[in-house]
Amino acid sequence: MEALPRTVELFYDVLSPYSWLGFEILCRYKNIWNINLHLRPSLISGIMKDSGSLSAMRFLTAVNLEHPEVLEKVSRELWMRVWSRDEDITEPQSILAAAEKAGMSMAQAQGLLGKISTPQVKNQLKETTEAACKYGAFGLPITVVHLDGQTHMLFGSDRMELLAYLLGEKWMGPVPPAINARL
Repeated sequence: MEALPRTVELFYDVLSPYSWLGFEILCRYKNIWNINLHLRPSLISGIMKDSGSLSAMRFLTAVNLEHPEVLEKVSRELWMRVWSRDEDITEPQSILAAAEKAGMSMAQAQGLLGKISTPQVKNQLKETTEAACKYGAFGLPITVVHLDGQTHMLFGSDRMELLAYLLGEKWMGPVPPAINARL
């Protein structure tokens, strides 16, 4: 009998390259470890002052609210822009280009971009960031594991081996063999 999925939350900001590492690893392992991965866009400047990712993180919050099925792809594309191609993700045109490259229509992306200053989006990002702080965040990424009625918070992208241990799963490195064969 296959175990029921366990819930794992990843609080992240696309301004953090370490969030990106944790994000990619958890996306690769979510089916292998049978975890229910909740992606939680958070604002690192709400935890560490003077960060510049507000527009991008509000946009991801709007994506999560209205089109959660593309949150993983849009997040990845924003990371690619800022950390692989040294492109500015604070400008609206850059955010729209990332969304379009991730598979959203321009109309969808523009509609969401128009909502980044709404109380709903602002409040959701604030609540998610506050939730990360309540778990003890002092930076990002944090991974929160809900297991057997207990909550475990892990800071950093270098704690995946510990996450595997908590889940009773095997750690096979950042690119597990099943994924490695497809790369």
